[in-house]
Amino acid sequence: MNENVIGTVLITEEQIREKATEIGRQISEDYAGKEIILVGILRGAVPWMADIMKRITLDMTIDFMAVSSYGAATKSSGVVKINKDLETDIDGKDVIIVEDIVDSGVTLNYLEGYLRSRGAATVKLCSLLDKPEGRRVDIKADYVGFTVDDRFIVGYGLDYDQRYRNLPYITWLESE
Repeated sequence: MNENVIGTVLITEEQIREKATEIGRQISEDYAGKEIILVGILRGAVPWMADIMKRITLDMTIDFMAVSSYGAATKSSGVVKINKDLETDIDGKDVIIVEDIVDSGVTLNYLEGYLRSRGAATVKLCSLLDKPEGRRVDIKADYVGFTVDDRFIVGYGLDYDQRYRNLPYITWLESE
């Protein structure tokens, strides 16, 4: 049986916090005088969203969605399923989707259209990581922490079959 092992540290917890401060400041400037809704994509985005929201100086509401397109696989299935929808009315509001990684882009492309169809005034994307080599649809995050190579990334909320989310840094998964 193949056992998965993790690689070396790619991005430290300190680097992530510094980037969250920078992006939180930018969001605060971009939306000065406005109220925003942060929509965290469960479960992977939780640590990143917590870091971002602590650094935004605006009035905000938070909500969460749970969507899936991976399951226990290391590649997106391409089929997006909403497991938990928003509880907040977003009609006429400025929404920022907070995600752990933009990989294939399939899920985020779907969510962007879905939130627009629910009446959001604007929909922007804030992602901890961007993996452009994995892209299957044309989507670009508005706020990006770090760009990573085409590896299966874990740590800081990102998982493989619910494991490794609790790592305080970003690394990748290797097979032995």
